[in-house]
Amino acid sequence: MRVLLSTIGSRGEVQPVLALASELRALGQDVRLCVPPDFREWLEDLGFDVVPIGPELRGTASNHRGKPTLEQIRKSTEDTVTTQFETITVAAEGCDVLVACGALQFATRSIAERTGAAYVYASFCPITLPSDSHAPPPMPWRTPGKAGNRALWDEDARRWNAFFGGKVNEYRVAAGQDPVDDLPSHVFGDRPWLAADAALAPWPEPGDPRVVRTGAWIWPDERSLPDELLEFLDAGEPPVYFGFGSMRAPGEVAVAALAAARAHGRRAVVARGWADLVAGDEPDCLGIGEINQQALFRRVAAVVHHGGAGTATTAARAGAPQVVVPQMYDQHYFAGRVRDLGLGAATEPGVPTAEALTSALDVALRPEVATRARAFAGQVRADGASVAAQNLLTTVPLAPA
Repeated sequence: MRVLLSTIGSRGEVQPVLALASELRALGQDVRLCVPPDFREWLEDLGFDVVPIGPELRGTASNHRGKPTLEQIRKSTEDTVTTQFETITVAAEGCDVLVACGALQFATRSIAERTGAAYVYASFCPITLPSDSHAPPPMPWRTPGKAGNRALWDEDARRWNAFFGGKVNEYRVAAGQDPVDDLPSHVFGDRPWLAADAALAPWPEPGDPRVVRTGAWIWPDERSLPDELLEFLDAGEPPVYFGFGSMRAPGEVAVAALAAARAHGRRAVVARGWADLVAGDEPDCLGIGEINQQALFRRVAAVVHHGGAGTATTAARAGAPQVVVPQMYDQHYFAGRVRDLGLGAATEPGVPTAEALTSALDVALRPEVATRARAFAGQVRADGASVAAQNLLTTVPLAPA
């Protein structure tokens, strides 16, 4: 069986895709990955067939300044849909199953229908899938007020149809396919998959047969930590980790982070990330690049991060207290889960101040929070990618040969 796994997301979506790809390959299946070009070299070095999709994300993000105009949104919308139809059509050639992962996957199901391939949609966060039990992820266009969850999902669907539906249907009609009038339902399909940990990010309706819950797809990172980092860790008490991944955090965030750590008498490890944060050259702080978070988080006093699904799950599995600094989309959900589970704290959305980080660390560094986080780690499962791979082999119907 040949499987195409596609995502247009950043590292937080690509690494779970890698986890599933690795499990499928171990089971003797042929896997192709369709991911942003930022990750092509890394995945090819691991031996995977990679088709790059879209522009290089890091450069695109760094070029974004200010609130986009309606014309910019319209142009970006058309470019996204066009790129997906053109690239995934090529990437899907010869594939038996197409798995679309994460947000904004508009073309994959149409291409699967056209080629006769099986189709699966997978989400990494519960609130990105419709349910009367929760609202959709926060978005800039959300209507103020106290509308019920169903009304908010209906509003979301109207927005997605308005932004993307016309362009999607242009491609469908040109290929002889019927247009779709409900784009989100079309993308999610009848039985979407939820690739999230059942303890950290459960589906709110336990008996709901419509959502297939595989557990989080965790790639076992076996890389050693750099010598410089190991020496820093060994030289004193566990530091506080600060990292914001692909978020475009301004430089003053690093200054605030160091001030917050020092206010608690803690050293700091600052991940440069896509914002190229600078930690300084004082002996109580260390700047690092992309490293094995699974190994590092087991050795820190707390993890301060933006609230991405991957980082939140990795920290929870490591037993590390967390401070979440949410900026957008599903990050607010993980901020709430960390707070509600007693695994740490969350700041208000936006650029955090030293005072806000210090206050949040007041909570996260409490001994009882550390004890609770260590206990919770035992509930986080690492077999989600294996479960998903077995599902693809045993339960996903393939087209007749």
